[in-house]
Amino acid sequence: MYKSVTVKAGRGGWGGPLTLVPTEAKHKVVSITGGGIHPIAKSLAAMMECEAVDGFSTGVPDEEILVAVVDCGGTARCGVYPKKRIFTINVLPVGQTGPLAKFITEDIYVSGVDESCFSYADASAAQAAAPAPKPVSGAPKSKAQAKEEVARMNAGKEKGFITRLGIAIGGVVSKFYAAGRETIDITIKSILPFMAFVSMILGIISASGIGDVIANTISPIASTLPGMLIISFICAMPFLSPVLGPGAVIAQIVGTLLGVQIGLGNIPPQYALPALFAIDAQVGGDFVPVGLSLGEADPETIELGVPAVLYSRVITGPVAVIIAYVASIGLYS
Repeated sequence: MYKSVTVKAGRGGWGGPLTLVPTEAKHKVVSITGGGIHPIAKSLAAMMECEAVDGFSTGVPDEEILVAVVDCGGTARCGVYPKKRIFTINVLPVGQTGPLAKFITEDIYVSGVDESCFSYADASAAQAAAPAPKPVSGAPKSKAQAKEEVARMNAGKEKGFITRLGIAIGGVVSKFYAAGRETIDITIKSILPFMAFVSMILGIISASGIGDVIANTISPIASTLPGMLIISFICAMPFLSPVLGPGAVIAQIVGTLLGVQIGLGNIPPQYALPALFAIDAQVGGDFVPVGLSLGEADPETIELGVPAVLYSRVITGPVAVIIAYVASIGLYS
């Protein structure tokens, strides 16, 4: 017998509370976190007596997903499932951010969640959250009948040239306006915080003397082609890339550190481009099952596609470093 659970935001979290009501149609807790099923997903599934599924190894149709558990630092994953109107739990304290921020709403998303955020829902809350039965209407209209009705409605309403021109110009202007508004929104919510984060990292490196430690440890590895190939291979390992990928935090920090060392002259500037590909071999490793699901791939395709992409990174990562190294020859001379 399924049990309903209320999930509230944790410390520093945002959104919710969500009342999860399992049904025969929707009864799966999908963990999109890498490294197996997340403990939060296991605990939630146990409370509701539902099935916990590792989204990286098993494809699940959207119509069977009750809730998705993610560990997104603020890129695309935290917004993909809310866009599909699927309940989403983020174990990291991340609010409305990323390119899909407009879909992240309090009624479908909650973040900063740990096991203390779970509680059994009372009967009234569960009944209110349960999906209402769809009203039974008359027989659906065929496509031919629908077209006939539209044609009948539009009969005698032929628009003149000026009217059509005005509508077309209005449509173009509205699209440009919406694009500009979205650009400003992403800049304020995503790009500027990232710039502040990089500035903070640079300040810490400069003030704490970490730069000297890095110069003596990372610099010898990152200033040779074999060293960068090793870094790329490690980042692309199938069991590491989904863990290193969330929020691209690792790549951001390492990239900042390498940038400082290149600026100080400890690493030759011609290694900047291959170093970029070396530390980015894991990027997107955490997004593979979500991307396939977003592309409406079949569950069988997701099960085969995820390991195929992750294993391919072990080959394409070092190859990209070599190509970047060759392209950098003579670039800074």
